[in-house]
Amino acid sequence: MLLYYAEALNEADNTQAARQEAIKYVDMIRERAGLQPVAESWRLHSNNPGRYNTQEGLREIIHQERLIELCLEGKRFWDLRRWKTAREVLNQPIQGWSLFNTNNAEIYKPLTIFNQRFGLKDYFWPIGEDELTRNTNLIQSLGW
Repeated sequence: MLLYYAEALNEADNTQAARQEAIKYVDMIRERAGLQPVAESWRLHSNNPGRYNTQEGLREIIHQERLIELCLEGKRFWDLRRWKTAREVLNQPIQGWSLFNTNNAEIYKPLTIFNQRFGLKDYFWPIGEDELTRNTNLIQSLGW
């Protein structure tokens, strides 16, 4: 909930005060994990130390925090859809290592396991045929 709130603050109000309030909530998550606050981390360990001072920069930081904090909770797909970045991210090949090679040098070469596809239509769900039949004013979702 804290990361949702931080994201909402950053998106709703493009002011420094809103960003500072959003950072406060991100820092609560980071503190629990034993990490430095956002400002300190970016100031000391980044090539772009002021990144958190812009709406776009803080947006990317919050997205990264959500990726890390919620990695095993099944929220990534829905975040990517909500941010409208699913086509960019989910059209990358799924890669891994080939554990069946006997040559050690070959084991660690990236191996494409699956080429996934996420099209524009995948942002929407189809409207059921029964609903379309019942209401002739409905138009089927784009691509379905």
